[in-house]
Amino acid sequence: MNVSRLGLVVVAVMALVVASSRATTSPSPRVNTVACNASAMGVAFSGPLRLVSVQSFGCVGRWGYVWATVGHGVSEVGVTEVVRFSDRLGRWTFASRAVVCGHHVLPGYVQYWGCNSN
Repeated sequence: MNVSRLGLVVVAVMALVVASSRATTSPSPRVNTVACNASAMGVAFSGPLRLVSVQSFGCVGRWGYVWATVGHGVSEVGVTEVVRFSDRLGRWTFASRAVVCGHHVLPGYVQYWGCNSN
C-alpha cells in the first residue's frame, strides 16, 4: 500500500508541475497601446468642417470623448464627439452618440463627458 500511495503522490506532484508551467507560459493579455491625446483623436475629424482646436478630451481603454471646435468663421461650431479606437483602421473614429450614449456601452467617464453635452 505504501508503494501505491507514493505513486499517487508522484503523479499528483507531476500534474501540479505541468499545470503550473502551462499557467506561467500562457501569453499575456494584449497591452493597450492606444494613444489618448488630442492629436491622435483629432484624426477622426474630416470633411468640410475641419478641426480647429480641441478644448477637452479623455479616454478609457478604446473609448473616448472629444470637445472640439471645427470650421472657420461663420461655420465655426463647438462639438462633442464620442470616439472609439478602430483596430482595423489603426485610428480613432466617431461613434454614433445616438447608438452608444445611454445604452450601457460606454465606460462611465466617457458616458458622462461625451454624452452630456450639446
